[in-house]
Amino acid sequence: MSTFDKREDEFEKRFAHDEELRFKATARRNKLLGLWVAEKLGKTGAEADAYAREVVQSDFEEIGDHDVLRKVKADLDKAGVVQSEHQIRRTMDELMATAIAQIKAA
Repeated sequence: MSTFDKREDEFEKRFAHDEELRFKATARRNKLLGLWVAEKLGKTGAEADAYAREVVQSDFEEIGDHDVLRKVKADLDKAGVVQSEHQIRRTMDELMATAIAQIKAA
């Protein structure tokens, strides 16, 4: 195997690893977001965990965060909990940083 082939192989492995970490971080962020929203909706325990799983699942509807944002915003609005899209996005960004830190620590 030539040096170029080795470098290409290493790059592909690193890319796959980074994508896996990004997927895990996004899923963890969505779970944390679900728990945050569940608290605002007055859900606790198993009910909060189930809601967090719904939020994680909602991310598979389309590419990007729009599906997750749309779900939690609609659920908050339906319950009469006032949260702007900006506030939710800011929380999503903060929780992503938390999720990344948790994954790196694990």
